Amino acid sequence: MDDQLHTVRITATHATGSVALDGRDISRQVSGYELRQRAGHPAELVLRLSPLVKDEFDGLARVVVGVDPDPGPAAAAFLSALDAGELERHVLSRHDLMDGRPHELTRAMLRLLTEWASGMWQPEVTA
Repeated sequence: MDDQLHTVRITATHATGSVALDGRDISRQVSGYELRQRAGHPAELVLRLSPLVKDEFDGLARVVVGVDPDPGPAAAAFLSALDAGELERHVLSRHDLMDGRPHELTRAMLRLLTEWASGMWQPEVTA
């Protein structure tokens, strides 16, 4: 890894942006980036290479090529924390999730788990 610091310029707009290293636009080579910095340390640019690049990068920078995290451990932790009885009770009481088609219970459970995991689910308030 190159320990020398290089000039980084990131311009972001609503739908597009550009990334330049030492004045050279590399936007077409990256699919995303993270810029992070700890107090008292130089910034670190993490680039996600475009699938079209095929593990090639031409340029100098202190760069970490990131890999998307494996969702498996987070999913396992989420699922192991669930109460099966509560999941069943909520699914069976949500008639909007039951449609009479094949595998409706499984689809309803998966839909409810997705809502819970993304924080979209709101418990029904009974008056």
